Amino acid sequence: MKFKYIPLLFLAAATILPACNKDFLNQVPDDRISIDQVFARRKYTEAYLANIYSYMPNDAYRNTSPWEGMSDDADITYDRPGSGYDTYATNLGNWNAASNYFNYWTSFYKAIRSATYFINRVDENEEIKALPNGNDLIAQYKAEARALRAFYYYCIVRQYGPCILLGDTPIPGDLSPSAEEMNLPRNSMDECIDYIVAELDAAAPLLPKHFTDQPDTEYGRLTQAFCKAVKSRALLHAASPLFNGNADYAMLKNKNGTQLINQSYDVNKWKRAADAAKEMITGFSFDLYRKNGAGGTFDPYLSTRDVFIDPWNIEVIYARPTNSLSAWERSASPRLCNGYAAVAVTQQLVDEFEMANGKGIKEAGSGYVETGFSTEEHPFAPKGTYNMYVNREPRFYVNVSFNGSPWINPSEGVKLIQTYFTGNTGKKGSWDFPRTGYIARKNVHPDSNPRLSKYVARPLVIFRYAEILLNYIEALNEAEPGNPDIALYLNKIRNRAGLPDVAPGLGQAEMRAKIWHERRVELALENMRYFDTRRWKIAEQTDGGPFYGMNVDAGTKLTDLVFYQRTVFERRVFLKQYYLFPIPQSEMDRDPQLVQNTGW
Repeated sequence: MKFKYIPLLFLAAATILPACNKDFLNQVPDDRISIDQVFARRKYTEAYLANIYSYMPNDAYRNTSPWEGMSDDADITYDRPGSGYDTYATNLGNWNAASNYFNYWTSFYKAIRSATYFINRVDENEEIKALPNGNDLIAQYKAEARALRAFYYYCIVRQYGPCILLGDTPIPGDLSPSAEEMNLPRNSMDECIDYIVAELDAAAPLLPKHFTDQPDTEYGRLTQAFCKAVKSRALLHAASPLFNGNADYAMLKNKNGTQLINQSYDVNKWKRAADAAKEMITGFSFDLYRKNGAGGTFDPYLSTRDVFIDPWNIEVIYARPTNSLSAWERSASPRLCNGYAAVAVTQQLVDEFEMANGKGIKEAGSGYVETGFSTEEHPFAPKGTYNMYVNREPRFYVNVSFNGSPWINPSEGVKLIQTYFTGNTGKKGSWDFPRTGYIARKNVHPDSNPRLSKYVARPLVIFRYAEILLNYIEALNEAEPGNPDIALYLNKIRNRAGLPDVAPGLGQAEMRAKIWHERRVELALENMRYFDTRRWKIAEQTDGGPFYGMNVDAGTKLTDLVFYQRTVFERRVFLKQYYLFPIPQSEMDRDPQLVQNTGW
């Protein structure tokens, strides 16, 4: 059995008990244990640590994760108020600090406090210390909690910007709201990033280097590789335009005047980010996953698809063993197999994928055609497919189910997905249809079948090597434009996807555009695009205005041309303040030293 995150009911009480009157604890109910017992028994201590793990984002579940539905890559179908799909309201601009949408501030701080309490008390466990490797185990557990705490701080920073660093002393739970410990200002962004990096660096040496250094029953525990991957993301965020000399946040200051976003651009931040990614490239044995197809030859489609399907492969840095992938698979499956078709891909993302020859759809010589239907079979596109979807690069077919595409699981025969109005996954008579005419397909196992409630259990990939390569070349292009590593690693990613090298001799701006494009396509539907458009400060151009798909209100057969018309399915609103989430109003009311993000 793989390592699992085990939330236990007593743990909620355990984090409160230290603050209670001790006389009240003289008698412990039969279904509760005291916090002292938690740190006296090995199984309870380990369960407490497992509970800290349980806060790790489970972004495969569309209800609780906004990152795809609020990006320009995707749409969450359910466009009705009060349905619980809050990306609909946020995309239309109908939210404020009191809306409490996707309030990770509060939940991550709960995890941070639990981690700090664990670090302070795990040394008390004599039962663990009595083991032959007891002291090493204690050190490892503390390092896991420290690294988790740093990761949760990073998750807060990427969503809200500068946060409050609580330090290593747990805050008692019985303090009055006026207590000094409850009135804390935000730390600056530079302080937050430096703290996160320092904590990850401190934890890493006490952890196994890679999951292959662990028993397979402990896959999912943190490793040095996890720490380095979080460090890479955090430093890339800090170097990006959103936080690196952004004058839009000149007035974002604490009440004592402390500047929260440094107003001076620092190219060295890009170098730090590049160095952190390079450390993973040279210090570990990761590689891009490659898989052979029929005849034993390299298959770009299977390689880019099955990097998520084949567990713990050479590209996986960290994966979450317990997850909601079955919910994702049903959401990303057509109604013809009892799926919800709830995660729709936008026309903007469809247009981003290149042709099989490596040219963009607007480039001369690409061969792109947006009229008529194919007269012969093509890989992944049967005869009669609308020409827009023919001869696209392999990653297009990994990511997108389009009108007329065969469903990924052929065990019950080849089934063509129909997203036109009266089709088997169309709008007529159901909420379960893609508003764009396209369904997300990535990370759906080819043996899964929602109709039979059959889902293949596997880990959810959180960090993979392709992202680290993209982090590296993006940062390097800003710190050292023209460095040969930029084209080298960009082309490695493209070649794995079956595409040719980029043209040689590109300048910094041209290479930046290539890297941004490659990042969007390679990491599509992996909860990255939302943060990328914001840290690049381009979301005002990408995330507002008309969003397009096909005409899902028309069509009675696959070849009805009226369906294949670029149609506005939603007009989104993106205001400058949306670059950062608002700190929840409940938190603002609790801490008078908190200052709200600009514009909220």
